[in-house]
Amino acid sequence: MKSITIKGSKRESVGKVATKALRNAGMVPCVIYGGDKPIHFSAEEKAFKNLVYTPNVYTASIDVDGQKVPAILQDIQFHPVTDKILHVDFYQLFDDKEVTMNIPVKLTGTSPGVLNGGSLRFTNRKLKIKAVPANLPDFVTADISKLKIGNKLFVTSLKNDDYTFMHPDNTVVVQVRTSRNATAEVEEEEATEAAAE
Repeated sequence: MKSITIKGSKRESVGKVATKALRNAGMVPCVIYGGDKPIHFSAEEKAFKNLVYTPNVYTASIDVDGQKVPAILQDIQFHPVTDKILHVDFYQLFDDKEVTMNIPVKLTGTSPGVLNGGSLRFTNRKLKIKAVPANLPDFVTADISKLKIGNKLFVTSLKNDDYTFMHPDNTVVVQVRTSRNATAEVEEEEATEAAAE
């Protein structure tokens, strides 16, 4: 998984007044959990642009006064009106410790059901997976080339030895449904094919 470096400085005081002063200076108060003790630091708001405002998922290499800490984004708070980032929580990564992350799903192939007029419902664009950091993928690939009208692709068909899905086996990732423009003829043809199989 790709990593983004965020440079920060340790926060000496973590009270409300100090936090407000940081925000006024265009800095974001942050904390890293998961290690021996939490690490409080601040970083420029623009440093989070590639980590937050993207459909992709990255790990973060956080450089706090020269000390690099590998981490993942755990939680982020935005201002309800201005959408400015108010606070960011990170979780420290360890090579031998599994972590849980939401990973985007990437569709491959062309669905025959869609070509026949069905509509593709992509219900789970991200899936929660658990893995050691080295096995975290950039995305989960879902092949839709066998999906006909009425077919569903379940999370079980995406199983991988490198990571575990944190979803029930009957979770639907993507499905092809009958669309209003799909003719009865196409559905009939598919039903005949299914019966022949």
